[in-house]
Amino acid sequence: MNAGWGWRPRSLRARLLAWLVALHLLAIAATVWLSYVAYGRLVNNFMDDQMRLVAESHATHHRLPTLQPVSSDDVVQRGAFVVQVWSADGATLQATSWAGLALPLQPQPGFGDVRIGPGDTGGWRVYTLAAEPPDGSPRVQVVQNDGFRRHRIVRRALLESLPILLLLPITLGLLWAIVSAASRSLRIVARDLAAQDEASPDGVPVARVPEEIAPLVAAFNSLLGRLRGALSTQRHFMQDAAHELRTPMAAIGLQIENLRAHVPHGDAAERFAQLEGGVRRAQHLIEQLLRLSRQDAPAAGARGPVDLAMLLRDSVGQLMVLADQRRVDVGFEGLVTPWVSAPAADLRSVFDNLIDNAVRYAAEGGVVDVRLHAVDGQPVVDVVDDGPGIAPDQLERVFDRFYRVAGAPAGGSGLGLAIAQAAALRNGLRIVLANRSERSGLVARVHLPPIAA
Repeated sequence: MNAGWGWRPRSLRARLLAWLVALHLLAIAATVWLSYVAYGRLVNNFMDDQMRLVAESHATHHRLPTLQPVSSDDVVQRGAFVVQVWSADGATLQATSWAGLALPLQPQPGFGDVRIGPGDTGGWRVYTLAAEPPDGSPRVQVVQNDGFRRHRIVRRALLESLPILLLLPITLGLLWAIVSAASRSLRIVARDLAAQDEASPDGVPVARVPEEIAPLVAAFNSLLGRLRGALSTQRHFMQDAAHELRTPMAAIGLQIENLRAHVPHGDAAERFAQLEGGVRRAQHLIEQLLRLSRQDAPAAGARGPVDLAMLLRDSVGQLMVLADQRRVDVGFEGLVTPWVSAPAADLRSVFDNLIDNAVRYAAEGGVVDVRLHAVDGQPVVDVVDDGPGIAPDQLERVFDRFYRVAGAPAGGSGLGLAIAQAAALRNGLRIVLANRSERSGLVARVHLPPIAA
């Protein structure tokens, strides 16, 4: 709401329709006014000619004419002429067709307008015939009610604009259809813009958009291009940095392995264990950064049908080394055998990170179950651990990059769930985290896409 300009609709369609309706109403008003002026001239000229003819016809009689009396309804509502016959000197009214009109003889011959009362019945149009001094003929004056003329002109003008007024609803319907059709192209462009992201190879084609919004689409394409460039630079930097750090960190790990046998027991061994743990965390972070940079790159992998049960068995097998180190029992149960149309690398990113996260957070000597089953007829994968769980207010935040839950065990990078979520969304999967109700622990459920079979 604008206090200075009043209400303004936010929709372009509503704003355009409002202007079109206003112009339509102005056209109706202009039609009424023009009809009033044009028909008013026509009626006044015609009536004036009739008044002059009536006056001249009565003035040709050398004796006093017999006038047909008229009533007040005839005069006011039907516009009947009132004929007055005056003496040659204009002092005496010798005859009149309506005695109810107290209008004196006008001093000037010809047409004139006289008002002798309020309202429509008080205005009169008068024609006074000029006197004929040589023969002393009586003077004739013809009068007509001015309100009758005005009402007739207004009624005629309204009748002229009635077709336009009756066509207003039809016109508004047509305008609404036309504007809706025109705005459909805007909705199509908005849909195409919403489908764009940093991985889109091309922007929205400008050739098929309306000329009025082509600059806006071109600006969006330019912005999207700069965003792709910035993200590509960031991704390349992350890849280069991780690759450069990978070799020296591997060398440091080998040196630590060689030094383990030479570290004396006691305080030195404890500090050496802390150093070894820090190096392992750094190596794990570098691997996660490499995986994240590869995942952020535009997808080019083949989307083939993948046997999900076999893929889950491979994921569990690869994490058995970590599970054995923490004495965690990892089990797999496959009740259904779905095939998923998605890149195998993306599916491995999802389930490897979820299972790795469950093994790291499970209690030492605990259990992690991976179950492939159906819920409401749709296959899902549950990764269940017996760890401490996650506070309800942090269940959504754990998918943010580098976010770690307070009290999390050492060794994590805060990237595993972010990588899993990104790969899942890219392939139509949905990850839902929930705390176990019967005991402590977390359930990570992956809803497979509807095409899984």
